[in-house]
Amino acid sequence: MAETLLSPGVLARENDQSFITAQPIVVGSAIVGPTAKGPVNIPTLVTSFSDYQNKFGAQVASGSNFYTYFTSIAAYNYFQEGGETLLVTRVASGSFTAASSSFVSASGFAGGKTLSVFEVQTPSEGTLMNSSGPVGSNGTLLSGSSDNLRFEITSASTSSGTFALLVRRGDDTETNKIVLETWTNLSLDPVASNYISRVIGDQVQTVQTDADGTTYIQVSGSYANKSRYITVKAVNYQTPNYFDNNGQPKAAFTSSIPTATSGTFGGAVGTPFTSMAANFYENIGSTNTQGLVGTNYDTALALLSNQDEYAYSSIAVPGIYAADYSTQITKLINNAEERGDNIAIIDLVKYAQTVTSTTSAASSQNTSYAAAYWPWVQTPDPYSGNIVWVPASTLMPAVYAFNDNAAEAWFAPAGFNRGGLATAVRAERRLTQAERDTLYQAKVNPIATFPNQGLVVFGQKTLQTKASALDRVNVRRLLITLKSFISQIADNLVFEQNSIATRNSFLSQVNPYLASVQQRQGLYAFKVIMDDSNNTADVIDRNQLVGQIYIQPTKTAEFIYLDFNILPTGATFPA
Repeated sequence: MAETLLSPGVLARENDQSFITAQPIVVGSAIVGPTAKGPVNIPTLVTSFSDYQNKFGAQVASGSNFYTYFTSIAAYNYFQEGGETLLVTRVASGSFTAASSSFVSASGFAGGKTLSVFEVQTPSEGTLMNSSGPVGSNGTLLSGSSDNLRFEITSASTSSGTFALLVRRGDDTETNKIVLETWTNLSLDPVASNYISRVIGDQVQTVQTDADGTTYIQVSGSYANKSRYITVKAVNYQTPNYFDNNGQPKAAFTSSIPTATSGTFGGAVGTPFTSMAANFYENIGSTNTQGLVGTNYDTALALLSNQDEYAYSSIAVPGIYAADYSTQITKLINNAEERGDNIAIIDLVKYAQTVTSTTSAASSQNTSYAAAYWPWVQTPDPYSGNIVWVPASTLMPAVYAFNDNAAEAWFAPAGFNRGGLATAVRAERRLTQAERDTLYQAKVNPIATFPNQGLVVFGQKTLQTKASALDRVNVRRLLITLKSFISQIADNLVFEQNSIATRNSFLSQVNPYLASVQQRQGLYAFKVIMDDSNNTADVIDRNQLVGQIYIQPTKTAEFIYLDFNILPTGATFPA
């Protein structure tokens, strides 16, 4: 159709302005620490506390008592306060391996042998996953628990070459089965769509270090995992093209179909506290933090430096603190600075320290990508209900989550409206106004106790020493949010034509987004420049596209002065 009129008439043209601007990808917090079970040193995303419990367990036994790791307490509070996604990385001491199915039998082989036709294993590692051992009455596994598993084969059919696999909880019974997952119509035929590895998944992640000293995760296996509890370790007796040309099962393969049976998991290696008795809660120290030492965290921190692989907006490592674990805290902060997309929530000292020792630990830190909170607080253990001491970083991810749900990331996660510690019972000490002043001047955010208000985060400074807008948590988190979204837009322009159309595409998405942030009280003003002034011929010839973004972040009212003026009777009020 012609785009211009050469003779009188009407030309109807379309101008589609209904394109929907992509929304920012929402990322949550990351927590690093020991857990009762789960894959070791493999960052794993969880979306609810029940999901966390399924993957990382609950309490852990040490001696004759049960304890809950700071990691689990942090996860519980985070989801209680509206957190949506949590990246959990389990750390441990020593070698840990998965548990595998002890026997998946099939009969009818030559010589009457009964063989394991396939094997499955648990993504979770450690001896906690072993359920093999003596069987009591009613099919009870004496080693069975709510954390480990058993399996059952049902509906085995040689005529169809299929069977069903049930994943059961380790502490169930034959008359009261607790089925966690059911996989039906499974086949050992590798060319079939219902091949067991294709349906359940067979990928395994392992941590590797290359010759340059770079730590990375290597994935083996062909099919993505769809089960939350198991992966296929091996198929020892496949049944390729199970049916002959007449549609009948091949006699050579019918003996491979597993018989109806139930089995257990075993062979896992790795037990917490093998080299030392664990110190929990307020008893952690420089050589023992929940049964670990500082170097146990190094691999996890190295992996989490990979910005392309793992996304998170804040990170906490409760149990590691600056005074005694400076190497790990430095790695945590360096990660945040190099990635530029998250803020580290750190602790400075162990339990029962002074204001002076806390401010001294803060004085050696200088970064806008970290914030410190003090003192320690008491909170209920989500499993036992006991009141336990935890460092502030255990509960601060929950405060950030509540802040972001109640307002936006660029609001201050502090004060009576958004800084309350909902589950905290008491602080290690009730800070006076003078102590809060001393802490805040030293870049430490106080956790204050107020009558009828409970415990409240009463500060939002980063650990940056030099005074600037970025010495406040809300401004740093504003920049993290803006950079994250705008970088997502820019990613789609890489390898596009370096033309006016490409620049306009960028501006048409960035300007409305920044306007929405301004409307939501994140900015006073902004300006985006991407035109011929900063994209000269020389810049274009170097295959570069340059944009300049100017922002005026909204500041918070932290120091409020109220002047009460008493006037004599009959005096007039000033205009």
